Amino acid sequence: MYKPSLLFAASEVYPFAKSGGLADVAHSLPRALASAYEVSVVMPLYRCIDREKYAISALGEAFEIEMGAEKYPVELFGCEHEGLRHIFIYSPLLSEKEYLYGTPEKGYEDNAVRFGIFNYVIVSLLKRRDYAIAHLNDWQSALVPLLLKDEETINTKILYTIHNLAYQGTFEKSSLAELGLGEECFTMEGIEFYSMVSFMKAGIAYAHRVTTVSPTYAKEILTPEFGCGLEGFLRHHRNKLSGIINGINAEHFSPEHDSALVTPYSDLDGKALNKKAYLKEVGLKGAKKPLFVFVGRFTSQKGLDLLLQSLPKMASMECNIAFLGEGEEKYHAPLKEIMHRYPNIYLEFGYNEAHSHRMYAAADFLLMPSLFEPCGLNQMIAMAYGTMPLVHRVGGLADTVFSYTDFEPLTNRGYGLVFAKPREDLFLKAFKEALALYKNKRHYNRIIKHNMRRDFSWQESAKAYLELYAQLLK
Repeated sequence: MYKPSLLFAASEVYPFAKSGGLADVAHSLPRALASAYEVSVVMPLYRCIDREKYAISALGEAFEIEMGAEKYPVELFGCEHEGLRHIFIYSPLLSEKEYLYGTPEKGYEDNAVRFGIFNYVIVSLLKRRDYAIAHLNDWQSALVPLLLKDEETINTKILYTIHNLAYQGTFEKSSLAELGLGEECFTMEGIEFYSMVSFMKAGIAYAHRVTTVSPTYAKEILTPEFGCGLEGFLRHHRNKLSGIINGINAEHFSPEHDSALVTPYSDLDGKALNKKAYLKEVGLKGAKKPLFVFVGRFTSQKGLDLLLQSLPKMASMECNIAFLGEGEEKYHAPLKEIMHRYPNIYLEFGYNEAHSHRMYAAADFLLMPSLFEPCGLNQMIAMAYGTMPLVHRVGGLADTVFSYTDFEPLTNRGYGLVFAKPREDLFLKAFKEALALYKNKRHYNRIIKHNMRRDFSWQESAKAYLELYAQLLK
């Protein structure tokens, strides 16, 4: 059966390289699309990627790209992984860095050039093969539609997805010349953003369609509160903007088949065994106390200031709280200080995929007090593992977590605890509600068993993307 070809471009893809949720999406969504398209996933070949483990080998294609006044050497590598073709772009400036984008505090100063190379090579791939669709993700690949604007030989339709508007890829105006872009691009209708160059504006302005990762976030980013300075520009392009909620990989995040767990499980008895094992592993006491976990980046976006403000009061209640994450240095010392004061708090810096799975399996509640959340995957993973999310009602959290007070067993909704504004009093009120609900074991168990049966896979979301692709190809 003939399948049209799709090039899916992302700056990170699990399991090769991951700093956040984009990597999980770039792993799962292409697989869900492969029933209808011949998919190739393209990403940079960072030096942290284990070439031997994934049998990544040279494709025999080495060339130079010209960008501005410079020429940059490029070599293409590839592998088949889980039934999909992956193309890796190697160029020393792009690939040979310790981090993907920079330290937790600051991005690399040459990121404009690094990801400029990535964009130019994607254009080169589109010239080499007749792809029907190119699906681009976040600022790191957002220049491609601008570079294609005057390429009459390329008929590829471009869909651009914004995963997080807060990270726009903005650089000094001097990067125009380094990127080989003329002054005619540097306008309010183009890529000028408060006298800076914005990669993301190029994606919004010149892609055929623009999506973001939840319907609520698609509405929120049209407002000053969530628009990060681009709300007017997005309103101008709102006719091509829509929101499609992310899914999770139902095979990778399956408590019944998860090899990272002490005991894979499909019922609450198995979950209880995982909780007992995890508490022993990290040195927390009291299996009968509710366990709250936070898994994610230590940044303002994730509600860390609200958490730090509330933690002493939370820790004084009958519960255990565990943290796993990495991020801004300013949060490290206060978190450590609170952990040393309270024996019922555990803290681990860094990110360990297997450890995060054990946390989801062990926990009773997941803390997600995000100030904004384009979609969020953690809340869906948690519900799949029988862990109830406690969330700020914003973005994708509003689309995926409904208040336990409205629980209806016949719906396909996921339920948890929801607070309306990022205020300490409302957050603590929801936390106390969680403690009370946990004591009502029969009702609590009924809700989490319902959540575990919910379908959080990519099936419905992939259908929505396929419909968009079909509209573009008409």
